[in-house]
Amino acid sequence: MSCPQNMLNGVAGSILENDVVDSDGKRRRIPSLSLPPMPWFGLDIGGTLTKLVYFEPTDTDEFIDPETERLVAKTIHNYLVSNKAYGEAGVRDVYLQLNNVNINARTGVIHFIRFPTERMPYFIQLVKSKGFAQMSSTVCATGGGAIKYSKDAEQELGIQFYKADELESLIKGIEFVAANNPDECFYYDNPLDEEKCRKFIWRWSSARCSSTDEERKDEHVKDGLQYPYVVCNIGSGVSVLVVRGKSQFERASGSSIGGGFFAGLCCMLCKCETFEEAIELAARGDNKNVDKLVRDIYGGDYDSVGLPGDTVAASFGKCCASDREKIRVEDLARSALVTTCNNIGSIALNVAISHGIDRIVFVGNFLRVNPIASRHLAHAMNFWSKGTKKALFLSHEGYFGAVGCLDKLVDVTEMRRNHRNGNGVDPVMHKDS
Repeated sequence: MSCPQNMLNGVAGSILENDVVDSDGKRRRIPSLSLPPMPWFGLDIGGTLTKLVYFEPTDTDEFIDPETERLVAKTIHNYLVSNKAYGEAGVRDVYLQLNNVNINARTGVIHFIRFPTERMPYFIQLVKSKGFAQMSSTVCATGGGAIKYSKDAEQELGIQFYKADELESLIKGIEFVAANNPDECFYYDNPLDEEKCRKFIWRWSSARCSSTDEERKDEHVKDGLQYPYVVCNIGSGVSVLVVRGKSQFERASGSSIGGGFFAGLCCMLCKCETFEEAIELAARGDNKNVDKLVRDIYGGDYDSVGLPGDTVAASFGKCCASDREKIRVEDLARSALVTTCNNIGSIALNVAISHGIDRIVFVGNFLRVNPIASRHLAHAMNFWSKGTKKALFLSHEGYFGAVGCLDKLVDVTEMRRNHRNGNGVDPVMHKDS
């Protein structure tokens, strides 16, 4: 929609510099030149799974978007937003959708989409065929695939990949989502008791359970996340970060025994084909048929060192027994899951103790469609800390890196604009940026 110049002159001084009044007298805003053109995507290309977030503006009555942007937005809506599945493997997680989110002066909805990274070449062709890349000259992406697939994307789509720092994107994404979703954080009580297990929302900003909302409704609530906290990111591998403030974080530890270890072990031992199949097997299994427990060695609890009889003493320790033929593949999968979770929980707790931190949050795609892993992590944290710390979880699990790239997109667009105007270095072309 255009606005006559005399109309702009006639309202000068009474409205904001980037506001106009249309023919029916309604005030509308023109998006600032400092913002990137729509569409806004964030991409996290992991070793196993690719996560895509799409910001769809809903304030179209308040803004005058260029006609080309409106056409592209309509095309994207008709394909991405009107569907829940794409091809054989792409999925939009509708239940994670965030509404009424404000990003750089625009209000809209964030959509969350995932597909196997091995399908990345098909995704590039889809973007090309649908014309999604026509408006964007730069895409902010993180994860190892942002490097691996950058050349193909640039050649096929005519856009440039900006490789955003993986850990920085993760933290930015966590803090943005947690600030916009008060029910994001949760924990488990009695995690391994099928009858007593309960899931509770945790109000991170005020360090309390949501069950106290009513009695504390008049209490002043702190803004956002409270520092410091430990983040344990579980993907194919594991990274443990200490976060002490905005942009103040360090990778303190990690492990190769993560989601890739669990899935690979299950594929070898259980002959399953996918991560989801491995999780289904583990949910039906009993690791006590595979792992050697404290009571198998001592006949009961090991009281002098405080080890209950059902504590795992040796993972897969019963596989050497003469009756190992009785072990089911479901039991093997459960043992692989318990082994992975116990190791991760121990590492995360040691980092928290060594840095004097109480809040420990677990994220990553290992936890997607995997509540049994979260419950085992919760149990491991309770066991190793002797009940002094709880494992906290976030609903958006593995999407935080992609969300962090949305935030970076605006910065990169402005830097590239300054470069074109001769005022700076192109952040995409400059390898050391």
